[in-house]
Parts: sequence; structure tokens; C-alpha cells
Amino acid sequence: QVQLVESGGDLVQPGGSLRLSCAASGRIVSLNAMGWYRQDPEKSRDVNQREFVAGIDSSGNTNYADSVKGRFSISTDNAKNTVYLQMNSLKPEDTALYYCNGKVLIDRYGSTWSGWGQGTQVTVSS
Repeated sequence: QVQLVESGGDLVQPGGSLRLSCAASGRIVSLNAMGWYRQDPEKSRDVNQREFVAGIDSSGNTNYADSVKGRFSISTDNAKNTVYLQMNSLKPEDTALYYCNGKVLIDRYGSTWSGWGQGTQVTVSS
């Protein structure tokens, strides 16, 4: 069984910074593709309506939503099986529940597990 646990969400003023963490635990050989998504729970709780924020693959290639390019940065610490989202120059429209999505390698035969964390709340307000 694999779990993804997010942390780091908080209330921050516009222009501020936060770093979110997503730690993978359980039967893990290595991280494969990892990503961050966000959603306003007051508008929808449909998993299919989560907005893509940033992603990173096993080679370290990254991609970002246009709305966060130049402000957010995704990275991984493979020794800790953790993915981070550094968020700078935060805006009120970045307010959302942030979810970690991950695909991890669970054995030497190439089997993988994919799933979501429980989310961490980011609120940007003065």
C-alpha cells in the first residue's frame, strides 16, 4: 500500500511564498511521474475538475500551467520519496486545496501505483 501525504499549506499574504511537500510512503522503489493539482472545494469536489499546476517526470523534466509559470517550481528528493512545490509571488487566485498526484514504481518488474493525496489548503489573503 502506498500513501501520499501533503503538508505545508497555510494562510499567506499576497506576494508571499510557501513550500508544499508531498511525501510518498509504503512499498516504493522509486518515484515516477509526480504532479500538483488544485481545486476550489466550494465550486467542485469532482476529481476530474482539478486544475493541473505542475508536473515532473522521472528524468526531472518539468511542466507548468501558464498561470503559475515563473512563480512556482516543482522538484523531487528521491532519497526521501518527496515532491515539493515552491510557490512564490502568491496571488489571491492561487487560493485552493492543493493535491499531490503520483505514479510510483512498486517493484522491480515495473509495476506501478497511482493515486492522490488528501490535499493541503493554501489561502492567499490580506
